[in-house]
Amino acid sequence: MANEKEFSIDLKQEVARGSYSNLAIITHSNSEFIIDFATMLPGLPKPEVGNRIIMTPEHAKRLYLALQDNINKYESQNGPISLGGEPKATFPMGGFGSGKKS
Repeated sequence: MANEKEFSIDLKQEVARGSYSNLAIITHSNSEFIIDFATMLPGLPKPEVGNRIIMTPEHAKRLYLALQDNINKYESQNGPISLGGEPKATFPMGGFGSGKKS
């Protein structure tokens, strides 16, 4: 993007290790998007949320566009990402089951 400015960020060691997620639950209201990153593992009764990210609709769209750009770059270098066999179920959480926060 032409308007990008260089900046540096601090990355704490405990954050740099990252955390694994194989499920993302996305909900929204008029003013925010909430993304819960969870892990679904055999033997566990239900997915466990490890991280929750809350962002404005504008930042959610920027994230969407950045992911789209990076997936396109990845697929041009490595071939298409297959979604075959991926679970399509969603898990309602609290008051967020409909996908839109009330």
